[in-house]
Amino acid sequence: MSTPPPTSGTATSGTTTSGTTTSGTATEHAAEAAARPDGDLSGDPSTTGLEGVELTDSPFSDFLGFELLLEDDDRELLGRVRAFMNREVEPVINEHWTRGEFPHELVRGIADLGIAGLAYDAPGCPARGALVDGLVAMELSRVDPSIGTFMGVHGGLAMGSIALCGSPEQQQRWLPAMARLELIGAFGLTEPETGSAISQGLSTTARRDGDAWVLNGEKKWIGNASFADLVVVWARDEDDGQVKGFVVEKDTEGMTFDVQRDKIALRVVQNAEIHLRDVRVPEENRLQEAHSFHDTSQVLRVTRMGVAWQAAGCARGAYEHALRYTKAREQFGRPIASFQMVQDLLVKMLSNVTASTAMNVRASQLQVAGLLRDEHASLCKVHSTVRMRETVGWAREVLGGNGILLEHHVGRFVADAEAIYSYEGTREINTLIVGRAITGESAFV
Repeated sequence: MSTPPPTSGTATSGTTTSGTTTSGTATEHAAEAAARPDGDLSGDPSTTGLEGVELTDSPFSDFLGFELLLEDDDRELLGRVRAFMNREVEPVINEHWTRGEFPHELVRGIADLGIAGLAYDAPGCPARGALVDGLVAMELSRVDPSIGTFMGVHGGLAMGSIALCGSPEQQQRWLPAMARLELIGAFGLTEPETGSAISQGLSTTARRDGDAWVLNGEKKWIGNASFADLVVVWARDEDDGQVKGFVVEKDTEGMTFDVQRDKIALRVVQNAEIHLRDVRVPEENRLQEAHSFHDTSQVLRVTRMGVAWQAAGCARGAYEHALRYTKAREQFGRPIASFQMVQDLLVKMLSNVTASTAMNVRASQLQVAGLLRDEHASLCKVHSTVRMRETVGWAREVLGGNGILLEHHVGRFVADAEAIYSYEGTREINTLIVGRAITGESAFV
């Protein structure tokens, strides 16, 4: 698109103000329902996408059947993602997690799913809408949050920066190949000394020099950076002080990386520190519609919802493994699933997963309708990550000592939850965003 989307407003035909498509019957119904004053999704079954389906058509952990809101082809896509993750990822991911290595051999299979840039209505992108995108993000993290994060960085942050802040020519140049995962993207915003205060404290600089820009600075916690073909780097223009975006191509002179080792969470994700030393980037690689941090925040609003969905997926995966374990594990001559205190924890876990999913579904409907605001995404991120942390803890508790063994998977979810809890805005920062919206008073220092 030629201009970044506004914070809120009425959706236009074809593309919403959050950069997602409104095509597809179920998506159109969701947009219409979100735009109604009461947001009613009851009554006429054609407004819900539930005609002709049964709750048994939905996975057991989708207790209220949210997936049934999707059209048949979108449910089929979700089913293919689920089958791939169960068949190809789950059997091998613990070994990669232990070694702290990324399973590059799986990228071709992920590409064949056609899920990169799923929400964006831009060249080469699937344009399936925010709800499908969110449910797929949850499905990826249900099996492995690291794979969910890999796709969130590539298909959400990197592709989103180009889709929302790039010119039509830039979108055409990069997005189709990125959608096919022929080009892998990374997103360089966070810095070693600046995390939550990045909007004001970003210190990486960009200086115009003829038909190029010269970048200098440091970035930290940049997922995919060490093997990415394209790194979106955000830097402050020395002339006007505004934050601008630059697409830095692989092997550009002056850009080097140090992979961050010894993490206790998302160990499969290859986070790196980026060192920029007089890196020359042509003007044609400056994102033409990124004029200030306000434009950066358009990307973050959409991807913050993606992290809320990842958190729901992480919680859901832990719950599913815990439930299976309680049915197979016997003590005192019967399955521990028959014990009252175990059932209490299982129901608490399911309640958290279901509540987070419901909140995220509604916010995705608002996104489709062009009504999603910063505080909506922040509330979803706060709620989903806090409930995720509770849920993975209860799952580990249900497994007892076995909960810390990777062979039962739950321990991996417990560890990975700690990273999801913090990135894309801490609980405190997102709380203050929501607090400012509901009180009209800013509590930021």
